Amino acid sequence: MAGELLNEIMRAIGVQAFNFDFHDTATRLKDFILREKYFVFVAFNEDAKAVGFVSLSESYALYAEGSFGTIPELYVRPEYRSKKVGFRLLEQAKFFSKSHGWKRVEVTTPPLPQFDKTLAFYEREGFAITGGCKLKISF
Repeated sequence: MAGELLNEIMRAIGVQAFNFDFHDTATRLKDFILREKYFVFVAFNEDAKAVGFVSLSESYALYAEGSFGTIPELYVRPEYRSKKVGFRLLEQAKFFSKSHGWKRVEVTTPPLPQFDKTLAFYEREGFAITGGCKLKISF
C-alpha cells in the first residue's frame, strides 16, 4: 500500500517525487519494525484484506519539548475512503502516541489544492496547521 500511496501523490502533483522499489521498501520496513523505529497499524476489511495503514515514528525536537510522534504515511484505499477507516487508524495512532508519552503528533500534507480533502480530514480529527512547508535535499 505504500507504493499505492506514493503513486497517488505523484499522479496528483505530476512530479516523480519518490523512487519506490517493493523489495527495498519491504526490507527497510522489516528493519525499522525490528529496531522499533517505526510502528504500523493496518486496517482490514471483513475478508481480511488490508485496506489502509498508518505509520508512526518517534522524533525529537527542542520546540516540541522532547520526543513526539510523526505520521510519515497514512493511506486508505480509495474504495474504503469516507467509511471511517482513516478515522479509526488515526484513533489508534493517537492512543499509541499517548501511551508512549509523546506530547504531540505531527503530520505533513502538501499545501496544494489537490490535497485540500486530506487537510480537511486532519483538521476534523483535531490537527492544527502550524505553518511552514516540508522541504528536502537528497544525497
